[in-house]
Amino acid sequence: MKYERFEDLPVWKDAVELAVQIFALMEEEAFKGKGSLRDQIERAAVSISNNIAEGFERGTTQELITFIYIARGSAGEVRSMFHLFSRLPKFSNLKSQISNLRSLAESISRQLRGWADSLQNSDIKGQRYLNEQTRLEDQRKKEREESLAEWRQMREDLTARLEAEQRQRETERKQSGEQT
Repeated sequence: MKYERFEDLPVWKDAVELAVQIFALMEEEAFKGKGSLRDQIERAAVSISNNIAEGFERGTTQELITFIYIARGSAGEVRSMFHLFSRLPKFSNLKSQISNLRSLAESISRQLRGWADSLQNSDIKGQRYLNEQTRLEDQRKKEREESLAEWRQMREDLTARLEAEQRQRETERKQSGEQT
């Protein structure tokens, strides 16, 4: 699926949801007086969706990959902080929520890694590099690939048909030999 807007990306939606849930968690009594911890995790959480959006809007695949990895780093920072919280006695009553949010951050990291991997193995340079010539080249390449796929299928079909005919002739030869 081709996404036209970063707001449509499932990973961006998950990142925003993570930030919303983190902001809600930070309202818990256990976080009162822990301003630096709250500030750090809130900034890291917001950084995930913001870097996805910025990379998407940049217009080149390489810049997008760079921002995906920055977003992934922020997701790692969030997970690291949740590991810390889960070990501090003050937050013991929030272990379930912390664990769930850490899992969501881990899922986001996996999604970002998969996206980065797919982009790194792609010939696409990005929207900024598209012009009429590159669009025509891409269209011709796609048509060549489709033609080659059709030729391969025709060759496979012909080979299968010839093999079936050969088996049929061998069967007929065996049957005629048995009848004499």
